[in-house]
Amino acid sequence: MPKKILVVEDDRFLRKLLIDRLLEEGYSVDGAIDGEEGLEKLKKEKCDLILLDLILPGIDGFEVLSVLKRDENLAEIPVLILSNLGQKEEIERGLKLGAVDYIIKAHFTLDEIVEKIKKIFIKDEIE
Repeated sequence: MPKKILVVEDDRFLRKLLIDRLLEEGYSVDGAIDGEEGLEKLKKEKCDLILLDLILPGIDGFEVLSVLKRDENLAEIPVLILSNLGQKEEIERGLKLGAVDYIIKAHFTLDEIVEKIKKIFIKDEIE
């Protein structure tokens, strides 16, 4: 059964690009336009990894991450932050809240994002 990834990204174009690329890799992928929709989808069906933007309408990605890590049913899901926020404080905050990695959108290609995801899944299988 393919690994399931939830992409929480409010930019429709980028969300579609990410979903299409991950589907090409053989993953099962779902998308959410904001943090609230992402949390609702996770309550209905867990996933194996979350790609999370930080600047979202309504509750931001930091709050989504906080909620996830407080929920014992969702806390173990690895979260990969994908954001335009690139300040040291923001990166540290995201990692401290429990993200497994932090990608600054402008610095990475789709292929590099896919490689990061594969490494996270390999790491999880080893542990």
